[in-house]
Amino acid sequence: MMEIARIEDLIVSADDFVTQLKLNGNFENLIEEILLEKLTVHAAKKQGITVTDDEVQERFDQIRRVEGLHRAQDTIDFLDRLKIPLDTFEQYITDLLYREKMLAALTTDEAIKEYFNLHSPKFDSIEISHIVLDSESKAREMIAYLEDDPDSFADMAREHSLATDTGERGGLIGKVTRGSMQNEVDAKIFNASPGDLLGPFPSEDELLYEVFIINKKHTAQLDEATARDVSKIIIEEWQETRAKEFRVEIL
Repeated sequence: MMEIARIEDLIVSADDFVTQLKLNGNFENLIEEILLEKLTVHAAKKQGITVTDDEVQERFDQIRRVEGLHRAQDTIDFLDRLKIPLDTFEQYITDLLYREKMLAALTTDEAIKEYFNLHSPKFDSIEISHIVLDSESKAREMIAYLEDDPDSFADMAREHSLATDTGERGGLIGKVTRGSMQNEVDAKIFNASPGDLLGPFPSEDELLYEVFIINKKHTAQLDEATARDVSKIIIEEWQETRAKEFRVEIL
């Protein structure tokens, strides 16, 4: 039995730790994360990506500087506290570098540009505001009022919206991208034009109703922020594809 913690004569074993992870619902997420990391290392090696001893040493030195491990004994003490042998830590760094190189190979400037060009509508955004009310009839009355005086939307939000955080900003939610809202709402707001009033949309429990106004529409541009989003999606889709190639058995 592997012990991972002790309080006087009370012992926490690795089995206790795994059992707790399973019972609180975190086990599968942690296993998935570990498996994806190992699959990424496997793919990197399969593609001929290499990690040199000099690169491992350079990263090791970076970690030592960050952790303030200025002397060799400091490093020994650091690993002793973690109860991790030096060769295990070096393997951790090696695998980390494999993963970084693999993900960098997936998200080159050319790959990001190609993905963006193929899926640019996915990155369009709109700027919206909303008013949240506690009945459908109030929401419909609000829409009727705003149709006659749309410029009063911000004032009505400050005065009547139950969403106090956005109400203080005149109902402003800000920019949202496709897929970030409920399906019905998402489809309608992205097909609307600036100035359009939409709603009322009920919450899942139908206790609240939202009225939206479209402030601005923004056609996606491949700027730095969008490039980060594209990069994240490329990696997620690649990992999902890799995971489907293997049969995973939880022991």
